[in-house]
Amino acid sequence: MTIGHNQKRIGAEIIADMLAGYGVTHVFMVPAVLRRTFAEMERRTSIARIHCHGEKSAAYMADGYARASGKPGVCMAQVIGALNLAAGLRDAFLAHSPVIAITGGRDPKTKFRKVYQEIDDVPAFEPVTKFNATIDDVARVPDMLRQAFRVATTGAPGPVHLQFRGNEGQVDLEEAEMEPLVEPQFARVPPFRPEPEAAHVRAALDLLQKAERPIFVAGGGVRASGAGRELTALAEALQIPVATSLNGKDSIPGTNPLSVGVVGSYSRESANRAVNRADLVCFIGSETGGMTTHFWAVPKIGTPAIQIDIDPESIGRNYPLQASVLGDAKTVLVKMLGQIDKSSAARRAPWIKEIAALRAEFSAKYKPMLESDAVPIHPARICGELTRHMPDDAIVVVDTGHAGMWMGGLYDLRNAAQSYMRSAGHLGWAFPAGIGAKAACPERPVVVFTGDAGFWYHIGEVETAVRWNIPSVTIVNNNGGGNQSKRGFDRAYGGEANNRSRELWTYNPMNFARLAEDMGALGIRVERPDEIGPALARAIAAKRPAVIDVATDIEALAPTAVA
Repeated sequence: MTIGHNQKRIGAEIIADMLAGYGVTHVFMVPAVLRRTFAEMERRTSIARIHCHGEKSAAYMADGYARASGKPGVCMAQVIGALNLAAGLRDAFLAHSPVIAITGGRDPKTKFRKVYQEIDDVPAFEPVTKFNATIDDVARVPDMLRQAFRVATTGAPGPVHLQFRGNEGQVDLEEAEMEPLVEPQFARVPPFRPEPEAAHVRAALDLLQKAERPIFVAGGGVRASGAGRELTALAEALQIPVATSLNGKDSIPGTNPLSVGVVGSYSRESANRAVNRADLVCFIGSETGGMTTHFWAVPKIGTPAIQIDIDPESIGRNYPLQASVLGDAKTVLVKMLGQIDKSSAARRAPWIKEIAALRAEFSAKYKPMLESDAVPIHPARICGELTRHMPDDAIVVVDTGHAGMWMGGLYDLRNAAQSYMRSAGHLGWAFPAGIGAKAACPERPVVVFTGDAGFWYHIGEVETAVRWNIPSVTIVNNNGGGNQSKRGFDRAYGGEANNRSRELWTYNPMNFARLAEDMGALGIRVERPDEIGPALARAIAAKRPAVIDVATDIEALAPTAVA
């Protein structure tokens, strides 16, 4: 689609027009980069230019924006901040999130002359991007931006890096005959839905229908494809239980009788037990990585398996397969739904009874924690309260570490309209990612769950959220330390905690609600379990950035995985 005319234009005008044409509403950056482009955005488009306090925060915000909306998130930094931006792309790369990173770069006239702040940053982006390129001639801006959007959104999505010539990308000031050609198809994920081969679909479906104890393991590819409803429909029609990865947690509501929970390392016992009792495991949209499989022990390698994925490199990587299907998850599931034999569900009645027993066993075991009235508050009680009180259309954004373990295992989505996003391994990701998610979806409540260890990383971005009035709600599991490290440091000190080992993972006491208030946000301190639900309601209703500081028990450790 052409949104301009082929005439002499400066690069800044083209960039601003093209980003607007692709539907970008926010750009997250640390100045100074593409100064003239930002001026053109203000003059000619409605793109908000979110000035952050750190490059990693900018990358995490763009990542949260992308995962919440399905549209590429855009982040930027000048040359001296480029390596920090690259570090921030690791989570987007691991989670297959379509983020476009733009940085300033070296000028050919001053290369190798020790110009101020100059380092060759391009190699640092190579391991964390699908496409990593330089723009040295302003005339290349239109085609390279188009390529960035195409690569970020197609296949298994992922980050892209474009380095613009000049320490601040000053190539945008130069002029050439250009037009801002936009390809709207690549403005969101997925731009294509590759059709599977009919014989491959038939072979996989036949195996599923003949199996007595099959199970689905749904990964982030189900989420990216928007295939949760189709997966749930197929599972219900054939009476096949569903486990999910952390990235695929919102593929099926936790309240569905066929849902056994998150499988792997940060998991729910019922999921690991179910997957290891299955006689056939069907991975869909999952890379079958170490976290999802608890280092390939759930299921054990050699368990009969099927894999459905859009990425041919993922198929069969870690498990020998009896059938494989290359294609978009939603498209494959629709094909299966069109040719199922519902009568085959009857043979799985004993399996479904077993699944119900596993779910009941899990609920009975953890009910005391989920309903605990202990003070300091047990973190599991927060998860139980969030399951009950989370708005029906909420986006939940969760950190890694103990935050990921508590919420992955003990929080349930109640319906298909609720969304769940989690860090792919970087502590501190959730709070800035929640700001990005709220920027992308202002009409939906966004609730972040992190610990004090995670919140400290980017606490300065409270001021960013206040300055731009981006009203995400952040719940801090505040126990005065990073107690995921407790077990490991206890072992290092001979198996028992002491003051010398504790100083390696504990902090000074802090009231984050008071800090949030000082930065202009709403701060709520919660010290009793029955205050959690009302605090969440108050924070969401406030329509301003909010921090709920929950005082929790430092001795409460998240459950470890059952293999």
